[in-house]
Amino acid sequence: MTARFTGKSLVVTGAAQGIGRQVAIEAAREGAKVTLVDRSALVGEVAAEIVAAGGTAIAVLADLETFAGNCEALRQAAGTYGGIDILVTNVGGAIWMKPFDEFSEHEIEAEIHRSLFPTLWGCRAVLPYMLKQGHGAIVNVSSVATHGINRMPYSAAKGGVNALTASLALELGEKNIRVNAIAPGGTSAPPRRVPRNSAPQSEDEKRWMQAVVDQTVQSSAMKRYGTLKEQSAAILFLASDAAAYITGTVLPVGGGDQG
Repeated sequence: MTARFTGKSLVVTGAAQGIGRQVAIEAAREGAKVTLVDRSALVGEVAAEIVAAGGTAIAVLADLETFAGNCEALRQAAGTYGGIDILVTNVGGAIWMKPFDEFSEHEIEAEIHRSLFPTLWGCRAVLPYMLKQGHGAIVNVSSVATHGINRMPYSAAKGGVNALTASLALELGEKNIRVNAIAPGGTSAPPRRVPRNSAPQSEDEKRWMQAVVDQTVQSSAMKRYGTLKEQSAAILFLASDAAAYITGTVLPVGGGDQG
């Protein structure tokens, strides 16, 4: 395997499980010095797993829905490894799945805070490091759910991630900092050890969630969910030097669903 990230400082947010965990483990295998950030203490287990396998990693606990949390996490990453070459902003995920008219004001705000602000704050907090060193790559995790049902606030948040990606790439294009995103489709993963919503589901909520699953599969040309490795592969490509002339792109990784 080609070590695409040897010596590079790579930060992954939302790294305790799912896509973020997969990215951190694979980047470390390819030589990255990884900072794993999450608000769950499970992130320490992932960092320990990487170190046990011979990789280089630290874990940072932070509330990434706040600007201060992002600033502190990136300060620790830069302080440990001397800079930040790559940032993967992966925090997000629909908390509720139901028709828009069923969402309360509080729930709408919570969805935006979960799936837009961690990316917005992360991109802002990393810029001083990347501008000072004169290079960098940011990969944001969006979603094909920008064209989906029963997740309107989440869909709007991910639409914001897409706009942020395009606009920031244009702003930074002459500063040797690339900004891209992937838009995952439905992705198979082990059961979440920290659920996004632990409340028991009503029969209506089960039906609304099943409608999302059905629409996700139907919208995919391949008629299946993707894997964590398939999402990670796209992220690490955009983070690597192989994508040196790619910026401002939102790459759908949804088996043909363009979002």
